Amino acid sequence: MLKVQEIRELIKLIDQSNIEEFTYESDGAKVKMKKNSTERQVVVEPVKPVVTKSAPAEVPSSIPAQSVAAIVQKEESKQEPKSEVPNDDTDLHKITSPMVGTFYQSPSPDEDVYVKPGSKVSNDSIVCIVEAMKLFNEIEAEVNGEIVEVLVKDGQLVEYGQPLFLVKPE
Repeated sequence: MLKVQEIRELIKLIDQSNIEEFTYESDGAKVKMKKNSTERQVVVEPVKPVVTKSAPAEVPSSIPAQSVAAIVQKEESKQEPKSEVPNDDTDLHKITSPMVGTFYQSPSPDEDVYVKPGSKVSNDSIVCIVEAMKLFNEIEAEVNGEIVEVLVKDGQLVEYGQPLFLVKPE
């Protein structure tokens, strides 16, 4: 599968060229780009389903390259259950990821998680770690309250601004 940076470079090259349509197949993935006068779109389709035991890599839903939107369809994401979010979360605080990286609930695999639903947190409580470029960044709650829900799984890739926890403020 192509890396996000490689897809961005392809988008930029196609966007700056006179090419109207581009298709690339490699390693079980197919990338198809089609340029219109009003909209540009990138679709990544798996040629055949691939079963992996590790967490699937997340690709951002939009790539900032001169109004080019990237739409990524993955077979693995169709099979992954969605987490249930409470219907009335207007009074809940969302702790979001400050960066793109890998989410970890505990300081190491053999230690307990930082927080779980029902845990009380203060504004400087560490709730998780997001690893980015081999650096482990401790994420603080930034609010006093109680953890209502953990929105991501341990080891999952997260995006900038993606909600990680729902907290009921005190």
